[in-house]
Amino acid sequence: MKTKHTLESSDLKLIAAAAEAEALKNNWAVSIAIVDDGGHLLHYNRLDGAPIMSATMAPAKAKTAAMGKRESKVYEDLINGPRVAFLSAPNLEGMLEGGVPIMKDGQCLGAVGVSGVKSTEDAQIAKAGIAAIGL
Repeated sequence: MKTKHTLESSDLKLIAAAAEAEALKNNWAVSIAIVDDGGHLLHYNRLDGAPIMSATMAPAKAKTAAMGKRESKVYEDLINGPRVAFLSAPNLEGMLEGGVPIMKDGQCLGAVGVSGVKSTEDAQIAKAGIAAIGL
């Protein structure tokens, strides 16, 4: 049998706090979602002033990154490039940059999805959150 790493409540608190701090430091109003490896919501926060659409996009980006075990930007690049047909992929709704998987020892523990500012900035916030747990 293999050992499976999982996110714990303390990890979620660290990730969420660091992601929020990164957003606030830059005066970015965003929604932040953290999901497990199956894309199930574990934590969500919509900062004051975050766009309404970000409330659905952040969890969708996180779910896409977790289920695909790669950044959601990969799918955005596929769609914008050679694989427009990838829009028909089942169960992947947040195929825009801003979803970042949480990886440890080659395993996906979950993902952070952020929405509300430029997609590169969304990803910056997600990565800042993940860095808080040393990954």
